[in-house]
Amino acid sequence: MIREDLRNIAIIAHVDHGKTTLVDEMLKQGGAFRDNQVVAERVMDSNDLERERGITILAKNTSVYYNGVKINIIDTPGHADFGGEVERVLKMVDGVLLLVDAAEGPMPQTRFVTQRALELGLKLIVVVNKVDRPDARLDEIGDEVLELLLDLDASEEQLESPILFCSGRSGTASLSQYEPGKDLVPLFETILSHVPAPQGDENGPMQMLVSSIDYNDYVGRIGIGRIERGSMKVNQNVMVGDYHESKKPYQSKIVTMYQIQGLSRVPCESAGVGDIVCVSGIENLTIGDTICDISAYEPLPFVKISEPTVEMTFSVNDSPFAGKEGKFVTSRQLRDRLYKELLKDVSLRVEDTDNTDAFKVSGRGEMHLSILIENMRREGFELSVSTPRVLYKTIDEKLYEPIERLLIDVPENCVGSVMEKMGTRKAELLHMAPHGSRMRLEFLIPARGLFGYKSEFLTDTKGEGIMSSIFDSYQEYKGDIPRRNSGSLIAFETGEAVTYGLYNAQERGTLFIEPGTQVYEGMIVGSNPKGEDLVVNVCKKKHLTNMRASGSDDALRLIPPRKLSLEDALEFIADDELLEITPKSIRIRKKILENNLRAKSKAKGN
Repeated sequence: MIREDLRNIAIIAHVDHGKTTLVDEMLKQGGAFRDNQVVAERVMDSNDLERERGITILAKNTSVYYNGVKINIIDTPGHADFGGEVERVLKMVDGVLLLVDAAEGPMPQTRFVTQRALELGLKLIVVVNKVDRPDARLDEIGDEVLELLLDLDASEEQLESPILFCSGRSGTASLSQYEPGKDLVPLFETILSHVPAPQGDENGPMQMLVSSIDYNDYVGRIGIGRIERGSMKVNQNVMVGDYHESKKPYQSKIVTMYQIQGLSRVPCESAGVGDIVCVSGIENLTIGDTICDISAYEPLPFVKISEPTVEMTFSVNDSPFAGKEGKFVTSRQLRDRLYKELLKDVSLRVEDTDNTDAFKVSGRGEMHLSILIENMRREGFELSVSTPRVLYKTIDEKLYEPIERLLIDVPENCVGSVMEKMGTRKAELLHMAPHGSRMRLEFLIPARGLFGYKSEFLTDTKGEGIMSSIFDSYQEYKGDIPRRNSGSLIAFETGEAVTYGLYNAQERGTLFIEPGTQVYEGMIVGSNPKGEDLVVNVCKKKHLTNMRASGSDDALRLIPPRKLSLEDALEFIADDELLEITPKSIRIRKKILENNLRAKSKAKGN
């Protein structure tokens, strides 16, 4: 049976190439909203963090109707750290819209997601987006995409994929770069003609692969996937298991079932081959499980998700200010929250350690783990995290480390400083070419070489540089790379920072705090450019004398402090430091707080 009334597609692209904005316009022109409905911009980015950062973190499902055909659309993340989301949802679709920015061209994540789509044999539609950019390079982009497809060993059919020229913001599409589009009709028509309709045996025993998991406090786990064979009905008894037999198959029942229409989930009694549905009522359901008819248990193979490359230790906050700002502070609450995250995130790993208060958490990159930390602190958790570490492998008694493919786009006058920094970080230059008025450089660099580089890079390029990276391979250990060149300014005692103490401390480096901030012994209050740790007394007050003028403290001028975001703080911390995270504050501290004990342990280490 071929379902001509249905198409399943995913939108894949590098971060910030306009996927979510294009989906907005597809929903508007597909009639998903009422004429007078007020719709937020980037309506698919539903959680607060996605809206604030302007990035998609979780893959989302939606659907539109065009000429009586339902088009299920999956909006996927573009950031490399959330590649696990993209890999698994591609199993639900028959074709992909490969979005490429009209100025930037194919970027590292474009390469990664395209490779996955080609491996699964999906039909491609190349969409050159943002054609209204003043620096658009429409003549060259087509060639660059073709080069990428050739590089990834695409089949002849895939090399002949249709190319459309779109502006997601104005909601137009055209089959020619020389003709401006009027609406998205050419895009909808190309989807219907080029993406194959789902097909399968509608009378065979039911079979559905769970590609995504949602969680709801009222109904528990909700499995999202596509029906590969047969039909599914509410209250149907089913067998659940996975292809790799990591758990024993068990019997369960479909309690509720929904199909996605526009932005809402609509209850339905039954669904057939090719439909993407959300089901609830099955306990212990995980990503990669197959839900089968009770008479024919045949689990489906699931795409192998790439391994994590970065690890951090999450532990209970034990600083002098512990428990003052957070709701959830115990190791049991921390453990439960981390293991709950595993239900939704297939790229994450959590392991218990010998210490009951600490857990090893591994992910795809710093961004992947920082999003988890940010979500936890917003929920009211208090915790401390260690510096990020890469995960090494031992192959044939040799040490191997993860290598990233790094793409840097900078003004020509900044190339020298970038090359110098890349040299100290053991990077290998693959390619260098002019890119309009700028230069594009491609490197292979150890993943640990990128820790702490982003803020340095933005300073070196005066904020004009663009860098993005993606995991490439494991290669032999490249040798020592210094993590950071600066030292820390450490608080001498517990108390409140005052203007006089900060004024004396600011001569030693850059401060992170302002007058009135509560500090404790061993807390880091600034950075020292000379590369060594210094203890400073920011709580020191000026002694009173009978000659003191009343306004002399007001005359002390403080340089505005550098406010660290969560990512900045993760980049800054050294191996002997921890990051204290609470719902209200982000503090950096030494692992050993007491100045005397820290000096003794350092002397022993030397």
